[in-house]
This record gives sequence, C-alpha cells and structure tokens, in this order.
Amino acid sequence: MAIGKLFIGKSVRELRLSRKWNQAQFAERLGISTSYLNQIESNNRPVSATVLLGLVDKFQLQLSGIAGGEGDRLLSAFSEALSDPLFETVSPTVQDIKLVVQNAPGIAHGLILAHQAYRRSTEQLAGIDQELAKGMTEATPYEEVRDYFHFIDNYVHDLDVAAERLASELGLSEHPLGALKRELQARGIAVRHCVDDGSLRSFDAVSSTLFLNKHSPPQTQQFQMAVQLAQTAFGGAIDAIVGAAGFRTVEASEICKIGLQNYFAGALLMPYCEFADAAASLRHDVELLALQFRTSIEQVCHRLSTLQRPGRKGVPMFFARIDRAGNITKRHSATKLQFARFGAACPVWNVHQAFEAQGRILRQMAETPDGGKYLSLALQVTKRSGGFRGQAITYALAFGCEMSNAEAFVYADDLLETAKPVFEPIGVSCRICERTRCPSRAWPPMKGRIDIDHHQRMTVPYEIR
Repeated sequence: MAIGKLFIGKSVRELRLSRKWNQAQFAERLGISTSYLNQIESNNRPVSATVLLGLVDKFQLQLSGIAGGEGDRLLSAFSEALSDPLFETVSPTVQDIKLVVQNAPGIAHGLILAHQAYRRSTEQLAGIDQELAKGMTEATPYEEVRDYFHFIDNYVHDLDVAAERLASELGLSEHPLGALKRELQARGIAVRHCVDDGSLRSFDAVSSTLFLNKHSPPQTQQFQMAVQLAQTAFGGAIDAIVGAAGFRTVEASEICKIGLQNYFAGALLMPYCEFADAAASLRHDVELLALQFRTSIEQVCHRLSTLQRPGRKGVPMFFARIDRAGNITKRHSATKLQFARFGAACPVWNVHQAFEAQGRILRQMAETPDGGKYLSLALQVTKRSGGFRGQAITYALAFGCEMSNAEAFVYADDLLETAKPVFEPIGVSCRICERTRCPSRAWPPMKGRIDIDHHQRMTVPYEIR
C-alpha cells in the first residue's frame, strides 16, 4: 500500500518530549514556526519533505518506524473489520480509512471492539451452546491482553530499562543461573528443586521458597527465576502499568501481569542494547543468539520482536507461534504484515510446513495481495517435560522481516543473489484474501460473489467474482 501524506504527530511529539523541550524550543531547532509544529503534532497538517529530512538529520528520527508500527497494525485491523459484509453499503476508500486511523485512532479502536462484539453475538445466534456463549459479546480477557501488547508495539519501556539496569548490576552474561539464584537469596528467597509435578515454578510465600522443576532445561529454570524477580522486586511497577491500561476485568489485569512478568524476564536475560548489538553482528542467527545468551530459540525470537526502543530500534520484525491446529498463540508484527484476528492463518504460509521439517529452519519469500514482500522463516520447536512418559508440546515459530531489510538476516544471503527471485503468494486469511484463484483456499472471502459451474470442476468448487 503506497504511503501518501505523512501525519506523524505522535512520533514528533514523543521525540520532543524525550528531550524535555517545549514546542517553541523544538520548533526553533527544527527551523519552523511554533504554530506549524503545533499543527503537525495535532495531525492537522502532514509533515513536509524538508521537515522530515530535518527530523532525521537533527534528531535521528527513524524512517523505518514512520510508515509502520501502530499505524499499520491499526490500519490492518480496521480494514479487516470494514471488510465484513455488514459494511457492504458503506465501502470507504483506502484514503478514508487511513484518515480515520491517522486522525481519530480512538474511533478506529472503538469500531474494532464493536465489530468483535458483533461477530461473537452472530456466532452465538448460529448455534453456539448457550452456556458456553455467556459473556462472548465482549473480548475475552486473553484477547484484551493480546491486543494491549499488540498496540503498544510489544515494547514496555520502563520495564525494559529496569531489567537492563539490573542485568548489568548482576553480571548475568557470565553465569545467569548462579547470578539469579544469588540475587533471589539476597532478597530472602531460597531456591530448591522439586520432583516433577507438572509445574515449572512454584513459590511458597510462607517459607519464601521458590521450587523449580528439576527436569526443566537450564533455559527454563533461569527464565522462571527471572519471573520470580519480576514479582518480588518490580511488582509495584507492574501493577502501575496494568492499572494505567484500564482493563475491563480483573481476569484481564491478572493475565497482563503474567505477560509483563514474562516480558521483564526476557529483557533481563537478553538486555536491550547488548542483545540488539549481538543481533546485528550475528545477522539475526537465532541459534547463535540462543547460545550466546543461554536462552531458548523461542525466547530469542520473542525478544527480537520487542526491539522497538525509541531512538534504538532494531529491524522491524514479525513473530508468531502456531500450534498444530493452526491456532496463533503468540503474535506480533512491527512490519506491514499483520495476522488474522479471526480464522486460521494462510495455508500457503511456510509456518505450517515446519511441522514436517523438524530441526530445520524453513525459508520463504512471500508476497501479500497488497504487494508487500517478506522473508519468512519458520521452525518446529518441541518442549518436553520428564522422561519417556513425559508430555511433549510441539508448535512452530515464524519470524521474519520485509524484503527491504532481508540483508540484515543471514538466512537471506543466497536468496538475494537470485537474478529473478520467486515470491510465493500468501494472504492474511481466506476470509479476507483477495486472491480468487488460490487452490489452497479453505472458504470463500466475506466479500465477493460465488459462481458455481456444474459442468466444470476446478480445485476449488466455485469461482469468485
């Protein structure tokens, strides 16, 4: 999707506030009038090319984040909602949708929530059991928290900085397991190993003892100790973040606390600047990063998707975790590629093939219907607990970037040398995909008429007009 006029008031305002300048001071250094700056920050006027170059040259504004980030995620979700036949008579233009997202994001968020409620109530009327359907006209607590992290760019600044500072104080880079254990003991918490009862971590508040599953790998044990540190030392900060988020239910607040504790643990084990530098120097080789930071590959992939610190952003990436049934259990994208909010992911996407290629990282050059081109990487991960009779959980990880950033990935070297690269056509999900001739289509798009020719049978038993 081509980018027209740039309304980047939020980015400009954050840039000014990060330097603790008022509008007059910032406008003077930028060489524009205070009134013009005020109009830019209020999204009443687009930023000109001259001003944009000044922001990049004088204040190191990152161009990679201007057309991406929250705007693209909100634009994708808003467009998907408006693709519902419910809005067939409205048919807003792309420019209309972009203007709402840029100038009135609150309205876009509100319509998305309303559309979610509409879809759930429609599903209830379609025959969902009455008892199971109670409360489904609102987003579930899990979905509410998922969307919270999605729209804050999967980056929590205060926790990230605090974790980085603590990692430096503890010297985690040498022996993270020992350093974390000593820090917990210094805070009055004993660390013990327990017989496998299915739990990864169990804390006894009475005796101030943290019990870890002795069969868990070191990466899991140190992550759970980091989670315990988040609860013990940063519980107040996490409570403040959750309170400011304004969740509708207690359940959502509690789920978000878990997410923030896990976020802190990842940021502690993989401190921002050190990890970002290593990612760049190792060219995003997730296996080497996992070895260097003594973490799992999933932890590395997840951390790569959080490198969104203002003024120090990493390569914009997408990341998802998918189970064998096609459910997306984790998802985030700092690129223009967005994941479906309803229905399964595109069957042509290489993440589904990862289950057939254990131990290998699959590569795919993919193109979406809007012309976006991506490097998509996928691999299967299996987590085991206990011995032969222990439970094994298998899922696939998908991560990657836009092809314009593919040179930063070791996985793209020979692909970029191809004279005429071949991109596989993928979509977000069948329900909104524009491709009419895809042989892998699972069901018709919500918009589009179906024609059936009883005298001819193609792979898909209907034509889409």
